[in-house]
Amino acid sequence: MAALKLLFSSARRHSRLHPSPFLRSLSSESDQAPPQLLEPHHPLPIEPVSYTPKPKPHPDPSPQSAQPQPPPLDLRRDSAGGELVRPWSREDARFVKDGLSITPVSYPARVAPLPEDKKAEEGGGGAREEELEREKQRIEQAKRRAFRVEDRVVVPFPTFMKVEKNERKPILDLMDAIRRVKATAKCNFDETVEAHVQLGIDAKRNAVRGNMTLPHGSGKVVRVAFFAEGTDADEARAAGADIVGGVDLVEEIASSRKLNVDKCFATNEMVMRLAKIARILRERGLMPDRKLGTVTNDIVGALQKVRQGHIEYKMDRTSIVHVGLGKVSFTEDNLRENVGAFMSSLLLAKPTGLKKSSKYAGYINSFHICNTMGSGFPVSIQSLSKAADNYNKMHLK
Repeated sequence: MAALKLLFSSARRHSRLHPSPFLRSLSSESDQAPPQLLEPHHPLPIEPVSYTPKPKPHPDPSPQSAQPQPPPLDLRRDSAGGELVRPWSREDARFVKDGLSITPVSYPARVAPLPEDKKAEEGGGGAREEELEREKQRIEQAKRRAFRVEDRVVVPFPTFMKVEKNERKPILDLMDAIRRVKATAKCNFDETVEAHVQLGIDAKRNAVRGNMTLPHGSGKVVRVAFFAEGTDADEARAAGADIVGGVDLVEEIASSRKLNVDKCFATNEMVMRLAKIARILRERGLMPDRKLGTVTNDIVGALQKVRQGHIEYKMDRTSIVHVGLGKVSFTEDNLRENVGAFMSSLLLAKPTGLKKSSKYAGYINSFHICNTMGSGFPVSIQSLSKAADNYNKMHLK
């Protein structure tokens, strides 16, 4: 890099001293430049400037000069015209060795009066205070008359109302509960006697479901549809089925998506053809199932069970079984036998893995009985056990 700079500087100097013919022709055509530009540049001389040095202050050897001097005092004559005096300030006192001492100002402590002091004061001026109080009341009454100020009604601060807790109903015997259910039925139609059983098992791990025939029927008119063809269809019509059909009935339900029945039956040959309407039937809980006895070739026996009061029950997600066990118009003994038959069937549907000291302990937590539009009544487990044992002795010999 340094070599290149040296080369360019020598070339520039050579071109100034010996210009080339090409540059000469250019200079002849153009205006003649002043001769100063062709001559080499000489720097102008710079004359140095000198300034006189600033004199430094000589230090005073005396030790008193090192101490700070106090500011000049603003002296004023006193009122008598005598000596010049000036009040001392804190700034002045800082520079004086033996100056005036400034004493702190103290104020007397303020103490709140005690009740004893107030009583002592009131003893002397009680009459005066009473007079002032009467004058104050007189002035307030005058203001109210002048401005027509009505007395404000003082409303007490609202308090929370005590919530009345519903008292727990006493556990009744089965016959007493049935009597109360019949007594509280006030509707103009024949209400259904319902049973609600709270089970003590987990609905996610175990399932409780079953079917049975009530000894005195359910009192409900049941509409039945039977899926059959040929001679089975004729037999179902003769046995009293409300709707009977085969493939044509399946197509009709698939197109209209309507089926006004309470229970569906099917033969073993027709159950495979119900896949087209299986979703519609499952949504309504009408899908025939072999476990429930709705898929059978015994057409007459199945329809007789339905007419006699064949019911199905199933535990829901909250581990509760809901079932109807008759009508309010039934006699007390008939309702008691229906309840005993249901309890016997419910014990048979108990999961096998649930083992306790008693057949009811840990399985049935509570049993309530009610009518359609009334409140429920709890029933004791002992009376339910007696009703189930009586049913087993009379009907299961």
